[in-house]
Amino acid sequence: MTDGTDRPYVLLSCAMSVDGYIDDATPERLLLSNAADFDRVDGERAASDAIVVGANTIRRENPRLLVRSPARRRDRVAAGQPASPAKVTLTVSGDLDPAANFFADDTLTLVYCPSGVAAALRERLGDRATVVGVGASLELEAVLDDLAGRGIQRVMVEGGQSVLTTFLTSGLVDELQLAVAPFFVGDRDAPRFVGSGSFFWTPTNTMRLAGVAAIGDVALLRYRMTDRVPPR
Repeated sequence: MTDGTDRPYVLLSCAMSVDGYIDDATPERLLLSNAADFDRVDGERAASDAIVVGANTIRRENPRLLVRSPARRRDRVAAGQPASPAKVTLTVSGDLDPAANFFADDTLTLVYCPSGVAAALRERLGDRATVVGVGASLELEAVLDDLAGRGIQRVMVEGGQSVLTTFLTSGLVDELQLAVAPFFVGDRDAPRFVGSGSFFWTPTNTMRLAGVAAIGDVALLRYRMTDRVPPR
């Protein structure tokens, strides 16, 4: 297993309402940011080697997870990189649709799951993704070990709630970028930034505020979780 200096740098990126929700309870995705902040997030994607989302995000939002800016894609290719970072998802059940947008292009696509469901998931997805079994349960350390072995140095975690909570409470996040939208949701059935029952804070692992910026009416809060320096 890699130590803290060998594992990829982990950036957790999330947008939430003032009262801490990352979506509402309707079938449509709630937009919690503005055009300028979406462009900032696209820049963070372009600077990353891999983007991580949970399987429920794929089922609910059907994202492509590509770098949107043509200029940024060209810059990545000119630097000898793929046009977009590798796409990564974590699934316990293996319930993934091969027709989802996540699998719809030739970007390196990695699916991490318990070893017990890996064979069936490989058969279902075929050549659309590389399926990696990581033991009896999804251990994030094992996932990061495998990513490091593939040359992944900078990982951007985008959601959803379960993945955000698991990463935050694991102690494996180096940096948190939290965009706060200027409205509240107020729906107890909607997903919150961190799941209930989670426990993170102790006097030795408090987050350190590294920056505050106004992006229109959106407030961007940057927190450092470790002293590691992101790779360039």
